[in-house]
Amino acid sequence: MAQIAANRAEVDGRTMRRVATASLTGTTIEFYDFLIYGLAAALVFNAIFFPSMGGPEGTLASIATFGVAFVFRPLGAILFGHYGDRIGRKATLITTLLIMGTSTFAIGLIPSVESIGKSAVVILVLLRALQGIALGGEWAGAALLTTEYAAHGQRGRYSMFPQLGPSLGLIIAAGAMLTTFRLMEPDAFAAWGWRIPFLASAVLVGVGLWVRLNIAETPSFKKIQSAGSRSALPILGCLRDQWRQVLLGGGIMAIVFGAFYTGASFMVAHAVGTLGLSLTQALLGVIVAAVAMSVTVIVSAWLSDVLGRRTVLLLGAAFGIVAGPLAFGVMEPGSFASFALGNSLLLCVLGLNYGPIAAFLPETFQAKYRYTGAGLGYNIAGILGGAVPLVIAEELLARWGTDGIAYFLTALALLSVVCLLVAKETSRVELDAEPAPA
Repeated sequence: MAQIAANRAEVDGRTMRRVATASLTGTTIEFYDFLIYGLAAALVFNAIFFPSMGGPEGTLASIATFGVAFVFRPLGAILFGHYGDRIGRKATLITTLLIMGTSTFAIGLIPSVESIGKSAVVILVLLRALQGIALGGEWAGAALLTTEYAAHGQRGRYSMFPQLGPSLGLIIAAGAMLTTFRLMEPDAFAAWGWRIPFLASAVLVGVGLWVRLNIAETPSFKKIQSAGSRSALPILGCLRDQWRQVLLGGGIMAIVFGAFYTGASFMVAHAVGTLGLSLTQALLGVIVAAVAMSVTVIVSAWLSDVLGRRTVLLLGAAFGIVAGPLAFGVMEPGSFASFALGNSLLLCVLGLNYGPIAAFLPETFQAKYRYTGAGLGYNIAGILGGAVPLVIAEELLARWGTDGIAYFLTALALLSVVCLLVAKETSRVELDAEPAPA
Protein backbone atom coordinates (compact mmCIF):
# COMPACT_ATOMS: atom_id res chain seq x y z
CA MET A 1 0.00 0.00 0.00
CA ALA A 2 2.77 2.42 0.92
CA GLN A 3 4.55 1.59 -2.34
CA ILE A 4 1.45 2.50 -4.35
CA ALA A 5 1.25 5.88 -2.65
CA ALA A 6 4.98 6.40 -3.17
CA ASN A 7 4.73 5.63 -6.87
CA ARG A 8 1.99 8.22 -7.29
CA ALA A 9 3.87 10.79 -5.23
CA GLU A 10 6.75 10.49 -7.70
CA VAL A 11 4.52 11.66 -10.56
CA ASP A 12 5.66 15.24 -11.13
CA GLY A 13 3.58 18.18 -12.26
CA ARG A 14 4.80 17.96 -15.83
CA THR A 15 3.71 14.34 -16.13
CA MET A 16 0.30 15.11 -14.65
CA ARG A 17 -0.18 17.96 -17.10
CA ARG A 18 0.69 15.62 -19.97
CA VAL A 19 -1.73 12.99 -18.69
CA ALA A 20 -4.48 15.56 -18.17
CA THR A 21 -3.91 16.94 -21.68
CA ALA A 22 -4.00 13.47 -23.24
CA SER A 23 -7.23 12.66 -21.42
CA LEU A 24 -8.90 15.97 -22.24
CA THR A 25 -7.81 15.98 -25.89
CA GLY A 26 -8.94 12.42 -26.54
CA THR A 27 -12.38 12.72 -24.97
CA THR A 28 -12.97 16.11 -26.62
CA ILE A 29 -12.24 14.65 -30.05
CA GLU A 30 -14.25 11.49 -29.48
CA PHE A 31 -17.25 13.44 -28.19
CA TYR A 32 -16.96 15.89 -31.08
CA ASP A 33 -17.21 12.92 -33.42
CA PHE A 34 -20.07 11.42 -31.43
CA LEU A 35 -22.06 14.65 -31.05
CA ILE A 36 -21.65 16.03 -34.56
CA TYR A 37 -23.89 13.13 -35.51
CA GLY A 38 -26.55 14.23 -33.03
CA LEU A 39 -26.61 17.76 -34.42
CA ALA A 40 -26.76 16.53 -38.02
CA ALA A 41 -29.52 14.08 -37.07
CA ALA A 42 -31.57 16.93 -35.64
CA LEU A 43 -30.94 19.27 -38.57
CA VAL A 44 -30.45 17.55 -41.94
CA PHE A 45 -30.50 13.73 -41.72
CA ASN A 46 -34.28 13.68 -42.09
CA ALA A 47 -33.98 15.03 -45.64
CA ILE A 48 -30.88 13.00 -46.54
CA PHE A 49 -31.83 9.59 -45.13
CA PHE A 50 -35.60 9.73 -44.40
CA PRO A 51 -37.07 11.93 -47.15
CA SER A 52 -40.25 9.84 -47.55
CA MET A 53 -41.32 10.38 -43.93
CA GLY A 54 -41.80 14.13 -44.07
CA GLY A 55 -40.76 16.83 -41.60
CA PRO A 56 -41.38 15.96 -37.91
CA GLU A 57 -41.55 12.20 -38.43
CA GLY A 58 -38.33 12.19 -40.45
CA THR A 59 -36.59 14.29 -37.81
CA LEU A 60 -37.63 11.93 -35.03
CA ALA A 61 -36.52 8.92 -37.10
CA SER A 62 -33.10 10.46 -37.69
CA ILE A 63 -32.74 11.32 -33.99
CA ALA A 64 -33.68 7.72 -33.17
CA THR A 65 -30.63 6.56 -35.16
CA PHE A 66 -28.61 8.74 -32.79
CA GLY A 67 -29.79 6.40 -30.03
CA VAL A 68 -28.43 3.32 -31.82
CA ALA A 69 -24.96 4.05 -30.47
CA PHE A 70 -26.14 3.80 -26.88
CA VAL A 71 -27.25 0.20 -27.40
CA PHE A 72 -23.75 -0.71 -28.59
CA ARG A 73 -21.84 1.22 -25.95
CA PRO A 74 -22.02 -1.56 -23.32
CA LEU A 75 -20.55 -3.91 -25.94
CA GLY A 76 -17.69 -1.47 -26.37
CA ALA A 77 -17.26 -1.32 -22.60
CA ILE A 78 -16.96 -5.13 -22.44
CA LEU A 79 -14.71 -5.46 -25.48
CA PHE A 80 -12.31 -2.64 -24.73
CA GLY A 81 -12.61 -3.15 -21.00
CA HIS A 82 -11.19 -6.63 -21.56
CA TYR A 83 -8.17 -5.29 -23.44
CA GLY A 84 -7.82 -2.28 -21.17
CA ASP A 85 -7.56 -4.60 -18.18
CA ARG A 86 -5.41 -7.14 -20.02
CA ILE A 87 -2.96 -5.20 -22.24
CA GLY A 88 -3.18 -1.69 -20.80
CA ARG A 89 -5.05 1.59 -20.77
CA LYS A 90 -2.88 3.40 -23.32
CA ALA A 91 -3.08 0.96 -26.25
CA THR A 92 -6.82 0.59 -25.81
CA LEU A 93 -7.40 4.34 -25.83
CA ILE A 94 -5.45 4.68 -29.07
CA THR A 95 -7.61 1.99 -30.66
CA THR A 96 -10.91 3.58 -29.60
CA LEU A 97 -9.80 6.93 -31.00
CA LEU A 98 -8.94 5.37 -34.37
CA ILE A 99 -12.26 3.53 -34.64
CA MET A 100 -14.25 6.63 -33.72
CA GLY A 101 -12.35 8.83 -36.16
CA THR A 102 -12.65 6.39 -39.06
CA SER A 103 -16.39 5.92 -38.48
CA THR A 104 -17.03 9.66 -38.30
CA PHE A 105 -15.06 10.35 -41.47
CA ALA A 106 -16.96 7.59 -43.29
CA ILE A 107 -20.34 9.05 -42.26
CA GLY A 108 -19.33 12.20 -44.11
CA LEU A 109 -18.97 10.12 -47.28
CA ILE A 110 -22.29 8.20 -47.22
CA PRO A 111 -24.43 8.85 -50.32
CA SER A 112 -28.04 9.92 -49.79
CA VAL A 113 -31.06 7.62 -49.96
CA GLU A 114 -31.91 9.17 -53.33
CA SER A 115 -28.55 7.92 -54.66
CA ILE A 116 -28.30 4.35 -53.31
CA GLY A 117 -31.67 3.68 -51.70
CA LYS A 118 -32.15 2.17 -48.25
CA SER A 119 -28.55 0.94 -48.22
CA ALA A 120 -27.63 4.47 -47.13
CA VAL A 121 -29.63 4.06 -43.92
CA VAL A 122 -28.08 0.62 -43.27
CA ILE A 123 -24.57 2.03 -43.68
CA LEU A 124 -25.45 5.00 -41.46
CA VAL A 125 -26.72 2.74 -38.67
CA LEU A 126 -23.68 0.42 -38.91
CA LEU A 127 -21.26 3.34 -38.65
CA ARG A 128 -23.25 4.78 -35.78
CA ALA A 129 -22.97 1.41 -34.03
CA LEU A 130 -19.18 1.53 -34.49
CA GLN A 131 -19.17 5.00 -32.95
CA GLY A 132 -21.06 3.61 -29.98
CA ILE A 133 -18.62 0.70 -29.56
CA ALA A 134 -15.66 3.08 -29.69
CA LEU A 135 -17.10 5.56 -27.20
CA GLY A 136 -18.15 2.67 -24.97
CA GLY A 137 -14.46 1.86 -24.57
CA GLU A 138 -13.19 5.42 -24.52
CA TRP A 139 -14.67 6.98 -21.41
CA ALA A 140 -13.48 4.46 -18.82
CA GLY A 141 -9.95 4.49 -20.18
CA ALA A 142 -9.76 8.29 -20.17
CA ALA A 143 -11.14 8.39 -16.62
CA LEU A 144 -8.64 5.77 -15.45
CA LEU A 145 -5.80 7.64 -17.10
CA THR A 146 -6.15 10.64 -14.79
CA THR A 147 -7.52 8.85 -11.72
CA GLU A 148 -4.80 6.19 -11.63
CA TYR A 149 -2.06 8.81 -11.96
CA ALA A 150 -3.43 11.36 -9.48
CA ALA A 151 -2.31 11.54 -5.85
CA HIS A 152 -4.71 10.71 -3.03
CA GLY A 153 -6.91 13.73 -2.31
CA GLN A 154 -6.50 15.10 -5.86
CA ARG A 155 -8.33 12.49 -7.91
CA GLY A 156 -11.48 14.60 -8.29
CA ARG A 157 -9.47 17.62 -9.40
CA TYR A 158 -7.61 15.74 -12.12
CA SER A 159 -10.47 13.51 -13.22
CA MET A 160 -12.39 16.59 -14.32
CA PHE A 161 -10.22 16.74 -17.46
CA PRO A 162 -11.83 13.83 -19.32
CA GLN A 163 -15.19 15.15 -18.09
CA LEU A 164 -14.67 18.44 -19.91
CA GLY A 165 -14.46 16.50 -23.18
CA PRO A 166 -18.23 16.28 -23.81
CA SER A 167 -18.88 20.00 -23.29
CA LEU A 168 -15.82 21.06 -25.31
CA GLY A 169 -16.68 18.50 -27.98
CA LEU A 170 -20.23 19.89 -28.11
CA ILE A 171 -18.96 23.47 -28.37
CA ILE A 172 -16.63 22.54 -31.24
CA ALA A 173 -19.29 20.43 -32.97
CA ALA A 174 -21.94 23.14 -32.73
CA GLY A 175 -19.38 25.76 -33.77
CA ALA A 176 -18.34 23.69 -36.78
CA MET A 177 -21.95 23.20 -37.85
CA LEU A 178 -22.74 26.88 -37.31
CA THR A 179 -19.68 28.09 -39.22
CA THR A 180 -20.36 25.75 -42.13
CA PHE A 181 -24.01 26.84 -42.25
CA ARG A 182 -23.14 30.54 -42.18
CA LEU A 183 -20.55 30.26 -44.95
CA MET A 184 -22.87 28.74 -47.55
CA GLU A 185 -26.39 28.86 -48.88
CA PRO A 186 -28.96 26.77 -46.93
CA ASP A 187 -29.57 24.47 -49.90
CA ALA A 188 -25.85 23.81 -50.29
CA PHE A 189 -25.50 23.10 -46.57
CA ALA A 190 -28.37 20.61 -46.69
CA ALA A 191 -27.05 18.95 -49.84
CA TRP A 192 -23.37 18.55 -48.98
CA GLY A 193 -22.09 21.21 -46.56
CA TRP A 194 -23.10 19.17 -43.49
CA ARG A 195 -20.42 16.65 -44.48
CA ILE A 196 -17.55 19.06 -43.86
CA PRO A 197 -17.56 18.82 -40.02
CA PHE A 198 -17.51 15.00 -40.32
CA LEU A 199 -14.58 14.98 -42.73
CA ALA A 200 -12.70 17.58 -40.67
CA SER A 201 -12.56 15.12 -37.77
CA ALA A 202 -9.62 13.40 -39.49
CA VAL A 203 -7.41 16.35 -38.52
CA LEU A 204 -8.57 16.26 -34.90
CA VAL A 205 -7.97 12.52 -34.63
CA GLY A 206 -4.41 13.01 -35.87
CA VAL A 207 -3.80 15.51 -33.06
CA GLY A 208 -5.33 13.17 -30.50
CA LEU A 209 -3.18 10.24 -31.58
CA TRP A 210 -0.01 12.29 -31.32
CA VAL A 211 -0.89 13.35 -27.76
CA ARG A 212 -1.84 9.86 -26.58
CA LEU A 213 1.21 8.18 -28.08
CA ASN A 214 3.38 10.35 -25.83
CA ILE A 215 2.11 9.14 -22.47
CA ALA A 216 3.16 6.16 -20.36
CA GLU A 217 1.01 3.41 -18.86
CA THR A 218 -0.72 4.16 -15.53
CA PRO A 219 0.78 3.20 -12.12
CA SER A 220 -2.19 0.99 -11.28
CA PHE A 221 -1.89 -1.10 -14.43
CA LYS A 222 1.88 -1.38 -14.00
CA LYS A 223 1.25 -2.74 -10.52
CA ILE A 224 -1.15 -5.50 -11.56
CA GLN A 225 1.06 -6.27 -14.56
CA SER A 226 4.19 -6.72 -12.47
CA ALA A 227 2.29 -8.70 -9.82
CA GLY A 228 0.81 -11.02 -12.45
CA SER A 229 -2.67 -10.35 -11.08
CA ARG A 230 -4.44 -9.47 -14.33
CA SER A 231 -7.81 -11.17 -14.72
CA ALA A 232 -8.08 -13.72 -17.55
CA LEU A 233 -11.70 -12.64 -18.23
CA PRO A 234 -12.30 -9.26 -16.57
CA ILE A 235 -16.01 -9.21 -17.44
CA LEU A 236 -16.65 -12.49 -15.59
CA GLY A 237 -14.62 -11.45 -12.56
CA CYS A 238 -16.31 -8.07 -12.44
CA LEU A 239 -19.83 -9.45 -12.68
CA ARG A 240 -19.03 -12.15 -10.13
CA ASP A 241 -17.43 -9.88 -7.53
CA GLN A 242 -18.82 -6.41 -8.21
CA TRP A 243 -22.09 -6.77 -10.12
CA ARG A 244 -23.79 -4.60 -7.52
CA GLN A 245 -21.41 -1.70 -8.19
CA VAL A 246 -22.00 -2.05 -11.95
CA LEU A 247 -25.78 -1.73 -11.51
CA LEU A 248 -25.46 1.12 -9.03
CA GLY A 249 -23.10 2.94 -11.38
CA GLY A 250 -25.62 2.64 -14.20
CA GLY A 251 -28.43 3.98 -12.03
CA ILE A 252 -26.33 6.84 -10.67
CA MET A 253 -25.41 7.95 -14.19
CA ALA A 254 -28.95 7.69 -15.66
CA ILE A 255 -29.81 11.39 -15.20
CA VAL A 256 -26.45 12.41 -16.67
CA PHE A 257 -27.19 10.78 -20.01
CA GLY A 258 -30.82 11.86 -20.00
CA ALA A 259 -29.94 15.52 -19.45
CA PHE A 260 -27.03 15.58 -21.87
CA TYR A 261 -28.53 13.93 -24.91
CA THR A 262 -31.86 15.67 -24.48
CA GLY A 263 -30.01 18.97 -24.35
CA ALA A 264 -27.49 18.18 -27.07
CA SER A 265 -29.70 16.56 -29.71
CA PHE A 266 -33.45 16.71 -29.06
CA MET A 267 -33.42 20.35 -27.99
CA VAL A 268 -31.90 21.49 -31.28
CA ALA A 269 -34.81 20.02 -33.23
CA HIS A 270 -37.24 21.35 -30.60
CA ALA A 271 -35.80 24.86 -30.88
CA VAL A 272 -36.10 24.98 -34.67
CA GLY A 273 -39.25 22.93 -35.20
CA THR A 274 -41.38 23.94 -32.19
CA LEU A 275 -40.02 27.15 -30.69
CA GLY A 276 -39.48 28.74 -34.10
CA LEU A 277 -35.84 29.70 -33.61
CA SER A 278 -33.40 29.90 -36.48
CA LEU A 279 -30.69 27.28 -36.90
CA THR A 280 -28.11 29.88 -35.90
CA GLN A 281 -29.99 30.68 -32.68
CA ALA A 282 -30.41 26.98 -31.84
CA LEU A 283 -26.71 26.22 -32.27
CA LEU A 284 -25.65 29.34 -30.35
CA GLY A 285 -28.01 28.30 -27.56
CA VAL A 286 -26.34 24.88 -27.42
CA ILE A 287 -22.91 26.52 -27.21
CA VAL A 288 -24.05 28.74 -24.30
CA ALA A 289 -25.41 25.68 -22.48
CA ALA A 290 -22.19 23.74 -23.09
CA VAL A 291 -20.16 26.58 -21.56
CA ALA A 292 -22.41 26.47 -18.48
CA MET A 293 -21.88 22.73 -18.33
CA SER A 294 -18.09 23.17 -18.43
CA VAL A 295 -18.19 25.52 -15.45
CA THR A 296 -20.29 23.13 -13.35
CA VAL A 297 -18.03 20.19 -14.26
CA ILE A 298 -14.99 22.08 -12.96
CA VAL A 299 -16.71 23.23 -9.76
CA SER A 300 -18.29 19.85 -8.93
CA ALA A 301 -15.09 17.90 -9.60
CA TRP A 302 -13.13 20.19 -7.29
CA LEU A 303 -15.83 20.08 -4.61
CA SER A 304 -15.86 16.27 -4.69
CA ASP A 305 -12.34 16.27 -3.21
CA VAL A 306 -13.56 18.54 -0.42
CA LEU A 307 -17.11 17.37 0.32
CA GLY A 308 -16.93 13.84 -1.06
CA ARG A 309 -18.14 12.36 -4.36
CA ARG A 310 -21.46 11.06 -3.04
CA THR A 311 -22.50 14.39 -1.50
CA VAL A 312 -21.89 16.34 -4.70
CA LEU A 313 -23.56 13.66 -6.84
CA LEU A 314 -26.62 13.70 -4.57
CA LEU A 315 -26.91 17.47 -4.94
CA GLY A 316 -26.73 17.17 -8.71
CA ALA A 317 -29.26 14.33 -8.94
CA ALA A 318 -31.65 16.14 -6.58
CA PHE A 319 -31.52 19.20 -8.84
CA GLY A 320 -32.25 16.87 -11.77
CA ILE A 321 -35.63 15.99 -10.25
CA VAL A 322 -36.96 19.50 -10.98
CA ALA A 323 -34.66 20.54 -13.82
CA GLY A 324 -36.61 18.91 -16.68
CA PRO A 325 -39.98 20.57 -16.01
CA LEU A 326 -38.22 23.81 -15.07
CA ALA A 327 -36.14 23.85 -18.28
CA PHE A 328 -39.12 23.29 -20.58
CA GLY A 329 -41.13 25.89 -18.68
CA VAL A 330 -38.35 28.45 -19.06
CA MET A 331 -38.15 27.76 -22.81
CA GLU A 332 -41.89 28.32 -23.34
CA PRO A 333 -41.65 31.96 -24.56
CA GLY A 334 -39.62 30.68 -27.53
CA SER A 335 -36.92 33.35 -27.51
CA PHE A 336 -33.20 32.75 -27.92
CA ALA A 337 -32.53 33.83 -24.33
CA SER A 338 -35.19 31.52 -22.88
CA PHE A 339 -33.95 28.58 -24.96
CA ALA A 340 -30.32 29.15 -23.95
CA LEU A 341 -31.29 29.46 -20.28
CA GLY A 342 -33.53 26.38 -20.30
CA ASN A 343 -30.97 24.23 -22.06
CA SER A 344 -28.28 25.51 -19.70
CA LEU A 345 -30.34 24.25 -16.76
CA LEU A 346 -30.36 20.76 -18.28
CA LEU A 347 -26.64 20.73 -18.99
CA CYS A 348 -25.85 22.11 -15.53
CA VAL A 349 -27.58 19.01 -14.12
CA LEU A 350 -25.14 17.02 -16.20
CA GLY A 351 -22.17 19.10 -15.06
CA LEU A 352 -22.95 18.73 -11.36
CA ASN A 353 -23.14 14.95 -11.70
CA TYR A 354 -20.49 14.52 -14.37
CA GLY A 355 -17.59 16.26 -12.65
CA PRO A 356 -17.10 13.73 -9.80
CA ILE A 357 -18.06 10.56 -11.67
CA ALA A 358 -14.69 10.02 -13.40
CA ALA A 359 -13.15 9.57 -9.97
CA PHE A 360 -16.15 7.92 -8.30
CA LEU A 361 -16.59 4.98 -10.70
CA PRO A 362 -12.88 4.02 -10.95
CA GLU A 363 -12.59 4.25 -7.15
CA THR A 364 -15.44 1.75 -6.90
CA PHE A 365 -13.71 -1.10 -8.77
CA GLN A 366 -10.66 -3.27 -8.18
CA ALA A 367 -7.73 -2.45 -10.46
CA LYS A 368 -7.74 -5.83 -12.25
CA TYR A 369 -11.15 -5.13 -13.76
CA ARG A 370 -11.49 -1.41 -13.21
CA TYR A 371 -11.61 -0.56 -16.92
CA THR A 372 -14.38 -3.12 -17.50
CA GLY A 373 -16.43 -2.25 -14.41
CA ALA A 374 -16.32 1.53 -14.77
CA GLY A 375 -17.06 1.35 -18.49
CA LEU A 376 -19.91 -1.11 -18.10
CA GLY A 377 -21.66 0.88 -15.37
CA TYR A 378 -21.23 4.10 -17.34
CA ASN A 379 -22.61 2.67 -20.57
CA ILE A 380 -25.54 0.82 -19.02
CA ALA A 381 -26.62 4.31 -18.00
CA GLY A 382 -26.28 5.29 -21.66
CA ILE A 383 -29.11 2.91 -22.54
CA LEU A 384 -31.35 4.15 -19.71
CA GLY A 385 -30.69 7.85 -20.16
CA GLY A 386 -29.54 8.08 -23.77
CA ALA A 387 -31.17 5.47 -25.99
CA VAL A 388 -34.54 5.08 -24.26
CA PRO A 389 -35.62 8.75 -24.21
CA LEU A 390 -34.52 9.28 -27.81
CA VAL A 391 -36.43 6.21 -29.00
CA ILE A 392 -39.63 6.95 -27.06
CA ALA A 393 -39.55 10.72 -27.59
CA GLU A 394 -42.18 10.55 -30.34
CA GLU A 395 -44.63 8.65 -28.13
CA LEU A 396 -44.00 10.93 -25.16
CA LEU A 397 -44.56 14.01 -27.27
CA ALA A 398 -47.70 12.61 -28.85
CA ARG A 399 -49.30 11.76 -25.48
CA TRP A 400 -48.10 14.49 -23.14
CA GLY A 401 -46.17 17.02 -25.20
CA THR A 402 -42.90 18.26 -23.76
CA ASP A 403 -44.16 17.40 -20.26
CA GLY A 404 -43.63 13.75 -21.17
CA ILE A 405 -39.92 14.27 -21.79
CA ALA A 406 -39.55 16.61 -18.82
CA TYR A 407 -40.99 14.13 -16.34
CA PHE A 408 -39.12 11.24 -17.86
CA LEU A 409 -35.98 13.15 -16.89
CA THR A 410 -37.45 13.52 -13.41
CA ALA A 411 -37.87 9.74 -13.22
CA LEU A 412 -34.24 9.23 -14.25
CA ALA A 413 -33.12 11.68 -11.55
CA LEU A 414 -35.14 9.83 -8.91
CA LEU A 415 -33.45 6.58 -9.96
CA SER A 416 -30.06 8.25 -9.59
CA VAL A 417 -30.93 9.57 -6.12
CA VAL A 418 -32.05 6.12 -4.92
CA CYS A 419 -28.86 4.49 -6.19
CA LEU A 420 -26.71 7.17 -4.55
CA LEU A 421 -28.44 6.64 -1.22
CA VAL A 422 -27.42 2.98 -1.41
CA ALA A 423 -23.86 3.64 -2.63
CA LYS A 424 -20.92 4.44 -0.35
CA GLU A 425 -18.43 7.29 -0.36
CA THR A 426 -15.19 6.55 -2.24
CA SER A 427 -13.08 9.71 -2.10
CA ARG A 428 -11.18 8.69 1.05
CA VAL A 429 -10.29 5.12 0.01
CA GLU A 430 -6.86 4.02 -1.18
CA LEU A 431 -7.33 3.54 -4.92
CA ASP A 432 -5.82 0.06 -5.20
CA ALA A 433 -6.97 -1.32 -1.87
CA GLU A 434 -8.47 -4.83 -1.96
CA PRO A 435 -11.31 -5.44 -1.93
CA ALA A 436 -12.87 -2.37 -3.53
CA PRO A 437 -15.57 -0.50 -1.61
CA ALA A 438 -19.16 -1.70 -1.96
